[in-house]
Amino acid sequence: MARTKGEASWTARQEDMDALLGARHDDPFGVLGPHVSERGVTIRAFVPGAETVEAATPDGTLVLPLTRVHEAGLFEGRAARRKRPFRYRLHCANAGGAWEFDDPYSFGPLLGPMDDYLFAEGTHRRLYEKLGAHLKTHESVDGVHFAVWAPNARRVSVVGDFNGWDGRRHQMRRRLDSGVWEIFAPGLGQGAVYKYEIVGPDDTVLPLKADPFGFASELRPSTASVVTRTDNFTWADDAHMAHLKTMDARRSPISIYEVHLGSWRRGDGNRYLTWDELADQLVPYAADMGFTHLEFLPISEFPFDPSWGYQPIGLFAPTARFGTPDGFARLVDRAHRAGLGVLLDWVPAHFPTDVHGLARFDGTALYEHADPRQGFHPDWKTAIYNFGRHEVVNYLAANALYWIDRFHVDGLRVDAVASMLYLDYSRKDGEWIPNREGGNQNLEAVAFLQAVNTLVYGEHPGAITVAEESTSWPGVSQPTYAGGLGFGFKWNMGWMHDTLEYVSKEPVHRKWHHDKLTFGLLYAFSENFVLPLSHDEVVYGKRSIIEKMPGDDWQKFATARAYYAFMWGHPGKKLLFMGQEFGQRAEWNFQQSLDWHLLAYPAHEGLRRLVRDLNAGYRRERALYETDCVPEGFRWIVADDKDQSVFAFLRLGGEGARPVAVLCNFTPVPRPNYRVGLPAAGRWLEILNTDAGGYGGTGMGNLGAVTATDQPAHGLPASAVVTLPPLATLWLALDEHQS
Repeated sequence: MARTKGEASWTARQEDMDALLGARHDDPFGVLGPHVSERGVTIRAFVPGAETVEAATPDGTLVLPLTRVHEAGLFEGRAARRKRPFRYRLHCANAGGAWEFDDPYSFGPLLGPMDDYLFAEGTHRRLYEKLGAHLKTHESVDGVHFAVWAPNARRVSVVGDFNGWDGRRHQMRRRLDSGVWEIFAPGLGQGAVYKYEIVGPDDTVLPLKADPFGFASELRPSTASVVTRTDNFTWADDAHMAHLKTMDARRSPISIYEVHLGSWRRGDGNRYLTWDELADQLVPYAADMGFTHLEFLPISEFPFDPSWGYQPIGLFAPTARFGTPDGFARLVDRAHRAGLGVLLDWVPAHFPTDVHGLARFDGTALYEHADPRQGFHPDWKTAIYNFGRHEVVNYLAANALYWIDRFHVDGLRVDAVASMLYLDYSRKDGEWIPNREGGNQNLEAVAFLQAVNTLVYGEHPGAITVAEESTSWPGVSQPTYAGGLGFGFKWNMGWMHDTLEYVSKEPVHRKWHHDKLTFGLLYAFSENFVLPLSHDEVVYGKRSIIEKMPGDDWQKFATARAYYAFMWGHPGKKLLFMGQEFGQRAEWNFQQSLDWHLLAYPAHEGLRRLVRDLNAGYRRERALYETDCVPEGFRWIVADDKDQSVFAFLRLGGEGARPVAVLCNFTPVPRPNYRVGLPAAGRWLEILNTDAGGYGGTGMGNLGAVTATDQPAHGLPASAVVTLPPLATLWLALDEHQS
């Protein structure tokens, strides 16, 4: 290569110069920066656009002119009397002016052999403290440490506005033992926008990639990662966090308000509310309604609004739609101070194939399986994580811990677990690969789920995990030591489908479907269940809960009230999707606010008031939650009165808890003089009546109480004659203060 006037010879190999300038060098630190030899310390720098460059110590005792050795901006100089590397800054000038900066190639690595070992082994529990972009003071200089896993790449650079998106400027150091690339970029700070430029093994420059560990991102449609801190929030939820560590979730009241933050409520011009506006409006509303938890549909960064967040790309970044990560932390903090736990929907099953994401991240199938029979989801057209690869499992497990550690969330609801457990999920014969034993179970995914649950419960006592698992896979919520998956709870999808099918029938036909409300008790204690009326049940033509109910408006609302009280009395924790608490008529539309104006109408306000009272009664009566997960907490009173569509059962709590009887009439025909067995004689208070006038009902009932005598009925030692209002549910509780 011919030299231009004023350029000197290059003491390194010519191929090194060519590789650096072509942005193809896999060891730029082996060439650039300071290098010690018997002849002194040689400094090489790449500064495009500079005419002159000097390397000067901070105290000015040494000013070393560097000679330009290539017109593209390569400079080199030797401090002949120096025998050890020294701290220096590069002072640069051209016709447009002068500037100076710390040379990123003058800094040593921040990662160590133990990081490499733990990552390769898949056991680095705090991997998010090492990979990604971290504000650091390194060797007394402030900047950002970048680290990314790309083991098959020929070269990786971090690019952004700070280097003109020039992949030659910050070519990264490769760590051979782990396939991680790193570089310390001095002078960068909070808010720097960046991506990774990667050259694949076939020498192809890939589309720019967002950081898999990026803690913040640009607002879509922009896709770059943003340097930020998530470890410096000021929390005021000490009381909540202390209580969490002592709580046995199975024996605690859990009533979850499921929320899509982008459509719960909108601001002026249909804009998204900010994290802080949600804290101001959503938190007090949910707390006043008596819910114990908020559950957010996925809030990890995602590119496509219609995915509702279930196709995330930035697993570590709270979505920029609502603001910055510190705003999300404030929302969680406000919720905790109001007595609300926070659960996040978490999506480790699959990821979208957008070019800036994880798909073929380093030019190979890195995070996903290479074979589409294992690595491509036919329903969602997404990539499936390779759960057999230690580094991928470590990435996902660290992400689960990250949300609990950094953002104090109370737990994770894991999406699409069934799609992870079965190799033939939604596939025809020949479209899937059996496991090593010849079966259809994804043994690697099973091991992954067990490992994550073990980590969450081990690292964060009091946190919970919930599986959305739609099959009869055994032991989903059983301990891993007993062969279970280790989740705290499982969504009871069978109960949801059966009961919704029942209440959607005309009352005259319900007697033919009586078992839809009784069948669930045959397996109610096989898992620790959550009863979900979720977002999936109010979209895509399924109609909202209120519009599933048959009949005129009075019957619709009466049936919904009776159904909700049946649900809140039934064994299992509760989950209700937003809007269904006040009878949203339209199906959920993620592009607009809920129809809050409906609360001006008595029927809708009455339903909302009922849900608030259900939560209050549920939290007050220990029998309704303490024994959700054991059969001793439930007893049928009336299970076979299909002709009148009447159901009655007892909920029984631990020692000292009064029993509660739940009585349901799912026809519009009142049932006066209906005798029900009870466990004790005496006065039983009517603590809830869904037909009360304040809820929009007819006001029929039992004047606040019934008296049970020693006349046995339904296998119980006492009984009472009650009036069952039309399309209504009653809760009766033994009066503890009777003389």
